[in-house]
Amino acid sequence: MSSLLDTMFGSFLNSVVLVCLFSSATCDSLAFTEEPFERNGKADGYCSRILRAQSSKKEATNEFRLRVEGDPESYQPGSTYRVTITATSTSYFRGFSLIALREGAEGDRDDDYIGNFQIIDEEETQFMTNCPPAVTESTPRRRTSIQVFWTAPPSGSGCVLLKASIVQKRIIYFQDEGPLTKRMCEKEPLYGDVTDKPLLDCCACGTAKYRVTFYGNWSEKIHPKDYPRRANHWSALIGASHSKNYVLWEYGGVASEGVKQVAELGSPVKMEEEIRQKGDDVLTVIKMKAQWPAWQPLNVRAAPSAEFSVDRTRHLMSFLTMLGPSPDWNVGLSAEDLCTKDCGWVQKVLQDLIPWDAGTDSGVTYESPNKPTAPQDKIRPLTSLDHPQSPFYDPEGGAITPVARVLVERIARKGEQCNIVPDNVDDIVADIAQEEKEEDDTPETCIYSNWSPWSACSSATCEKGKRMRQRMLKAQLDRSVPCPHTQDFEPCMGPGCSDEDASTCMMSEWISWSPCSLSCGMGTRSRERYVKQFPEDGSVCTLPTEETENCVVNEECSPSSCLVTEWGEWDPCSATCGHGMRRRERFVTLNPADGTVCDTELLEREKCMMPECHTIPCLLSPWSEWSDCSVTCGKGQRTRQRMLKSPVELGDCTEELEQVEKCMLPECPIDCIMTEWSEWSECNKSCGKGHTIRTRMVIMEPQFGGNACPEIIQRKKCKVRKCTRGQANSDERKRRREQREKRRSKQGRSEGAAEHPGCRMRPWSSWTECTKLCGGGIQERLMTVKQKTKSAQLSSCKDRKEIRACNVHPC
Repeated sequence: MSSLLDTMFGSFLNSVVLVCLFSSATCDSLAFTEEPFERNGKADGYCSRILRAQSSKKEATNEFRLRVEGDPESYQPGSTYRVTITATSTSYFRGFSLIALREGAEGDRDDDYIGNFQIIDEEETQFMTNCPPAVTESTPRRRTSIQVFWTAPPSGSGCVLLKASIVQKRIIYFQDEGPLTKRMCEKEPLYGDVTDKPLLDCCACGTAKYRVTFYGNWSEKIHPKDYPRRANHWSALIGASHSKNYVLWEYGGVASEGVKQVAELGSPVKMEEEIRQKGDDVLTVIKMKAQWPAWQPLNVRAAPSAEFSVDRTRHLMSFLTMLGPSPDWNVGLSAEDLCTKDCGWVQKVLQDLIPWDAGTDSGVTYESPNKPTAPQDKIRPLTSLDHPQSPFYDPEGGAITPVARVLVERIARKGEQCNIVPDNVDDIVADIAQEEKEEDDTPETCIYSNWSPWSACSSATCEKGKRMRQRMLKAQLDRSVPCPHTQDFEPCMGPGCSDEDASTCMMSEWISWSPCSLSCGMGTRSRERYVKQFPEDGSVCTLPTEETENCVVNEECSPSSCLVTEWGEWDPCSATCGHGMRRRERFVTLNPADGTVCDTELLEREKCMMPECHTIPCLLSPWSEWSDCSVTCGKGQRTRQRMLKSPVELGDCTEELEQVEKCMLPECPIDCIMTEWSEWSECNKSCGKGHTIRTRMVIMEPQFGGNACPEIIQRKKCKVRKCTRGQANSDERKRRREQREKRRSKQGRSEGAAEHPGCRMRPWSSWTECTKLCGGGIQERLMTVKQKTKSAQLSSCKDRKEIRACNVHPC
C-alpha cells in the first residue's frame, strides 16, 4: 500500500512540475518545493526540456484540438496562417504551450524551430520567457480557445510539426500524433522550380515577357452573404515589375498613400505616381481597366490582361486591385519572383486570391460607413473569424473561398539565355507574343458589347474581299459625345491565298519592339516572330522572322540633355459635371550631366467636359447602421444617417439624410402594488392563548418581471385571560359569543352616535362574505352617515369602515 501511494504521489509531482513548466504562472502556492529551472540558461535547452517532457507521457483525449485555418495539408513558404487551440463545449484549459518544430529534429538547436509566431491578443498569449520560439498564455485562467498567427519558413525547410500541450487543472495533455499535433509539408510549386521569395539575386540572362490575366470570381452565387448587387466592381488594376529594392505592398507592412487610395477609393493615380518615381527599380508599369460589374461569363466579357517584361535586376512582379465596394479590401500578388534557381524564367504561375485588408479602414461589411483606422494597422489577409458581420464570416473558421484567380504566362524571351535546362516543346510554344494592340480610343461614356467573331470572307477565290464583325451599343452616358461605329470591316482573301494562311506558311504575331539601344540620340530597336506552321509541301518559309529599325530617344544629345518618362495618364476631371480641368505628369529619369536643371515641361493641364450637371443624380453614401434604441425597455426611437457625396455646385439635394423609426424593447417591469395594513383583529380566543391577525390586499399584480407580491396576512400571539377549569362546553361558549356580538353591535350604534356629535349614523351593515375559504381572508362592514346637522364637524362626520380576518384555518 505504501509503494502504491509513493507511485501516485510521484506521478502527481511530475504533473505539477509540468504545469509550472508550461504555464507562465508561478508555483509559490504549492505545498512542496522543487529545484527551480535555470531561468537565465540557454533558451534552446529549456525548449528541449519541454519536448522531452512531452515525449515522456502520453494522454489520449479528444477534448482539445489544434487547428490551422482552412485545414491545409501543406504550407506555402512565407505565407501566414491562423493557428487555434480549442476545447469542446464542455471543457476548458488554464494554460498551454505551442511550438513549431522541424520534423525529425530533437529541439536541441535553434534551427530546429522553424517559422515564426505572431501574437494576436497580448492579453491572451505571449512568448515563453525562457523559450522564445514557443507561445504560452499571458495569465492562467479558464479558456476555451486561443489563436495566433504563424508564418511559414522559406522554401526548402521541409515538413513542420505544430505541437501543443494543454494544462487543465493539474493534468497536462499532449500527443505526438492526434488532435494536438499538426503536420504540414512545403507546398510543391505549380509550374517550374521557383526560387525563394523574394530571391536576393537572379542569375537569369536576357529578358522575358509575360502576360498577366485577371479572372474575377467574386459573385453573388459564390459569396452570397450581403453581396452588393448594384455597385460591385473591380477597380483599375495597377502594378509593376521591379527589383528587390522596391516593395509595392506586402503582408505585415504598412500601406503607402498610393496603396491606401487603391484600397479605399479604387484610384490608381497615386500608386502609379509612386511606381514611376522609383526610376531604375521599375521596368514595366502594369495597368488594366476597371471591371463593372465584378463578374460576367467569359463568353460575354473577356478577362482583362496586360503584358510586362522582367530582367535580371527587376525580376519581381506585384499588383493590386480593389474589391469594390468595400472598406479597404483588395487582392493581388506581392513580389512574385519569376526567376528560377536554374538561371531561367518561370513558365507559368497560377494563383487563387483571397481578399486582404489594407489596415486603413475599420469597416467590417462591404458598405460600412467610412471609419479610418488610426494609427494604421498592418496589411493582413482577411479570415473567416474576423467579425460576425463580415461577409466572409464562418463560425467554423473555414478557409475563405477565393474571389479571384491570376494567371501569369511567359510569352517570349529575348537575348541569349543562360539557363542550363534546355527548352522543351512547351517552352518553345510559350515563346510567342501578340503584337501590341492599338490603344482603344472608344470614349468611356460609350458602353459596347464585345465584338462578334469575324464573318466568312466575301471572296472564295484569291480576289480580295471583305469580312465583317459587329458589336452592340448598350449605353450612351453622354449624348454630347458621339459613339464610334458598331461595324468593322477588313480586307481578306479566300482560303489558301494569304501568305500567312495555315495551308502555306503560318507565322506568329510580331513580338513588341525592344527598348532603344541608346538612351540618348539615334539607336536601333528590333522585334521578332517565329514560324508557327511550315508549308505542307515541306518548303522553307521565306517570310522574315526579325525586323530592325532606327529609334531616336533624344535627337540633340549634349551634356545638357534631359531625359524624361512618357506622359502618365490624365487625372480624373476636376468636375463631376459640366466644365472642369484635368492634368497629367511625367518625371525626370536622367538629369543633365552638366548639373543644370531640366528645362522641359513636367506638368500638362487641359480643359475637360463632363455631362451636363442637371443630368447627374443626387449622390449619397449608403445608410449607416441603425443606432441603439433610445430606451432600455418599452417604446423608443432609433436613427440612421447617410452623407451627401454630390459636389456642392449641383445645388441642394432633396433626399433625406436622416431617418427615425420607432423601436420596441421588452416591456418595462411593473412591481406589485399593495394596500396599507389593516388594524389588528380581536384575539380569536376569549380566554387563554390565541392569535390576532392583520391583512392587506393586492391592488396590482406584478407584470413583465416586476417584484413579486409580499405576504398579505400577518399573525401575532395574544392572551386575554386565563381560562377556568369549569368553563362551559362549546355550545355555551358559542351562545355567549353571540350575546357579546349583539351587545357590541348595540354599543357600536350608541358609540357611533356619541363619537359623531351633530351626525346621525346608520347602523353597522352586515359583514361581507369572506374573501377566502381558507388560509386567511378578510371581511368588511360599513357605517354610513344618515343625517348631518349644521353644527357637525366635517372631519368627524364621515363614513366608517371595519375590517376583520376570517377563515384563518389552514387550507
